[in-house]
Amino acid sequence: MANTGKLQGKTLFITSASRGIGKAIALKAARDGANIVIAAKTAEPHPKLSGTIYTAAEEVVRAGGQALPCTVDVRNEQQVRRAVEAAAAYFGGIDIVINNASAISKSSTLKTDMKRYDLMQNINTRGTFLVSKACLPYLMKSDNPHILNLCPPLNMKPLWFSNHTAYAIAKYGMSMCVLGMAEEFRDRGVAVNALWPRTKIHTAAIDMLYGPEGELYSRHAEIMADAAYAIICRDSKAYTGNFFIDDEVLLDVGLKVFGQYACQPENMHKLKLALFMEDEGPLAKL
Repeated sequence: MANTGKLQGKTLFITSASRGIGKAIALKAARDGANIVIAAKTAEPHPKLSGTIYTAAEEVVRAGGQALPCTVDVRNEQQVRRAVEAAAAYFGGIDIVINNASAISKSSTLKTDMKRYDLMQNINTRGTFLVSKACLPYLMKSDNPHILNLCPPLNMKPLWFSNHTAYAIAKYGMSMCVLGMAEEFRDRGVAVNALWPRTKIHTAAIDMLYGPEGELYSRHAEIMADAAYAIICRDSKAYTGNFFIDDEVLLDVGLKVFGQYACQPENMHKLKLALFMEDEGPLAKL
């Protein structure tokens, strides 16, 4: 999906943007000349994961945007508020928030220790609520403000809770933030939407789960970046409270070919649905 220039000069506050989907969204927006606040924990190189807030900032600048790297643990209210204030002062405001930070453990109830439970709740649900709350005073001054949470459509089927209740509660907490805040801030013109992938997305987490075979089942993070871009370029007053799926968003803007997003285009028939997805949608026609 080609860039349109609509995000030129806009300021995006993106959590966990040092790698993966968050960085892909940052680079997509940077190609429009956007300002990117890279709010993530990784200030020093990780022994197993590539990328820091500083290397991501360098990539954003090379892509054509401006960058402000901020060391932020979304569980820490002071760090979040300092980063939001610094971003607003540095760029003159905040227009778009991407709540991408997330923790996952697909463990059963008996195998979920409370430390892991608290981690998922505090990053996924509480972190999303906190970042949104801190940014909203600035968003309400923007001419086209958006909050986009990377979380699944609300689906209360027992299937999605039974094998990993703790994770489902934490992830759907992000979805409930969409449901509530979209209505709460509808009259203020702030769009609050969700975006979720149809298939597995190739990230470090996929590598850890599947090893080298992960690519066989996955699409590149760029499909999420392109879908996020399409959403946040829309009129915030006309599009709020939606639970978008990546390929449906792109179909809606006229994209008809998706092979370029598959890590292995020759094996597109082996793509696996993402967690919380039960409908193959456009995949069934490929």
